[in-house]
Amino acid sequence: MSVEKSIFGKCPDGKDILLYTISNSRGMQAAVTNVGAALVKLLVPDRNGKAADLVLGFDRGEDYLVNDSLFGATVGPCANRTGNAQFELDGVVYHMDVNDGVNNLHTHLSKGYHKQRWDSKADDNSVIFTLEDRDGNLGMPGNRKITVTYRLDEENALTIQYRGVSDKHTVLNLTNHTYFNLDGHESGKVEEHRLWLGASNYTPVRPGAIPTGEIASVAGTPMDFTEVKEVGRDINADFEQLQLCGGYDHNWVIDGWDGSLRHFATVEAPRSGRVMKAYTTLPGVQFYTGNAIGAQTGKEGQEYGPRRGLCLETQYFPDSANKPQFPSCVFGEGREYESVTVYKFE
Repeated sequence: MSVEKSIFGKCPDGKDILLYTISNSRGMQAAVTNVGAALVKLLVPDRNGKAADLVLGFDRGEDYLVNDSLFGATVGPCANRTGNAQFELDGVVYHMDVNDGVNNLHTHLSKGYHKQRWDSKADDNSVIFTLEDRDGNLGMPGNRKITVTYRLDEENALTIQYRGVSDKHTVLNLTNHTYFNLDGHESGKVEEHRLWLGASNYTPVRPGAIPTGEIASVAGTPMDFTEVKEVGRDINADFEQLQLCGGYDHNWVIDGWDGSLRHFATVEAPRSGRVMKAYTTLPGVQFYTGNAIGAQTGKEGQEYGPRRGLCLETQYFPDSANKPQFPSCVFGEGREYESVTVYKFE
């Protein structure tokens, strides 16, 4: 195992954008940057031992300061959507940026954690990013300290560990927004990928993609991935939930959630033979098929667009701050935030 540090660009204030590349002895590499604590590159061998980069992104660190699609980024302090861009906590109403219709998406699209320069350090097989956030910033309560650790092992597992502390009650819902294409980032759409989700239920949404509050069975609907099927098989079905979001962009409720590390998803790419198994300690996952990826130039001059990658964003459910029936994402004052997500490749 080894970690190499290099310069990846410059921030507007002249500070270095750094790139850390973690390598194991089996030909796998994970590269991460201190802008957005983002996963930039993931080299994984295929069935014939040929490595390809499986994540969408950019060749220049400066592009991660823009990154409208949030390629690879750590999203916070409150990922996903919050209804009416506000929530009440301890009798106080907190107002967030109104940036998605009347709602909030990912806290703030230009000042959220995915656009921040994190402090960073590395050891033999991991990189640790740290961010301190002051009370009231982005409309969120509490002086917070967030730590995100990426770790690669010899079993071709990339582990992302999150920790968060706050000096008062606050909402914390952190996720990683990597877009995976198991045939390679340059390989076109992911609709031929095959997916299994260990999730018998999901949270339906109303217009604006805010959960209704219902937890609904996937049985008999295009949302059912409890048996392996192609991502694209039902993606254009005449089904209201898919039409509202232009494809899959919903939260699935992970079966048997108890806070332990659970296998919740397997993705297979028949062309390359790569398989990714995903594990998390969190109660939900936003399965997103990149429906809204705008036309743009990514790594190696590749042209990206809709459905060129898929996301498995582990999380507390969207709008949890306003839905007391959902698992609570309120932390601080005796309840520290901690979660683990693992992406393992075979």
